[in-house]
Amino acid sequence: MPITAVEKDLDALTMTITADFPVPVRRLWDAYADPRQLERFWGPREWPATFTRHDMFPGGRSHYVMTGPDGESAGGWWEFLDVEPPHAFEVLDGFAGPDGQPAQDMPTTRMRFTFEETAHGSRLVVRAVFTSAEDLDELLRMGMEEGTVSAMSQIEEVLDDAGDRTPSRPARSQLLNDTQVRVSRVVSGSLEDVSEAHRRPDLLQRWLLGPDGWTMPVCEVAEEPGDTYRYEWESEDGQQRFGFTGELLEAQPPHREVTSEQMIGMDGPGTTNELTLTPVDGGTLLSLVITYPDRELRDTVLGTGMVDGMEASYARLESEVLAAR
Repeated sequence: MPITAVEKDLDALTMTITADFPVPVRRLWDAYADPRQLERFWGPREWPATFTRHDMFPGGRSHYVMTGPDGESAGGWWEFLDVEPPHAFEVLDGFAGPDGQPAQDMPTTRMRFTFEETAHGSRLVVRAVFTSAEDLDELLRMGMEEGTVSAMSQIEEVLDDAGDRTPSRPARSQLLNDTQVRVSRVVSGSLEDVSEAHRRPDLLQRWLLGPDGWTMPVCEVAEEPGDTYRYEWESEDGQQRFGFTGELLEAQPPHREVTSEQMIGMDGPGTTNELTLTPVDGGTLLSLVITYPDRELRDTVLGTGMVDGMEASYARLESEVLAAR
């Protein structure tokens, strides 16, 4: 087990856990920055987590649900107070109710994660600060120490996975629950360049085309929350045309953008798309969480080959836009 020390200071209301790993600091940092990796070890082994949001920047938030062996669930959230990649980040950690909102009647904890280089790899120091002796007692009774130790003992398995060390690979989808899917890919480009390529019409029209054989004659970008956007695509032979429209709901450039989406000419509810961009080794992790109105529509859309079309666009983004930077 990589954990070398667990120290509790009841007077200072703190608990500090130290663990050593035989990998570079950046590799360990990326395990926390990438929700696909983080959810493989955050939470006790018997209570795996699913992150439906993970915005690793100051002011960003994370939402997750841990699922127990009998199907029971427990929600949680982080609010990022400080992020200093790849050396440290600090969060306010709390519990969430069934609706995903913070549980006001449950204690919160301030946690700082520090990543240090050692002669043999890297060291992770996690220091939790509690708001009162009562909160500390309650969380310890609930098994916080055992749960944190169990969670950290799984990090080695993620760090040893060669697949998680691959800088870039085709876009892949992951079902998060009955209505949400996450499409993710590491794009070989800086955070700023990838973000700009999602906001400039002249760049979007060069890469956001899906499979070969399509053009994007209409690209009206929403610049501020409340603005609407409209994208239309046409086959090169002019025989087919389709498009989407929606509203920019939230924008925290260059890290996060949330939009609604409705196919032009189609009735019924659309989707909500949450795009998060995170710097990682090898480029920028692009994570798109799509929320559908129901499971049936989600599965229908995925069955159209949507992810393959997205991969074609991301490959074009790398080769025709970012490579020229």
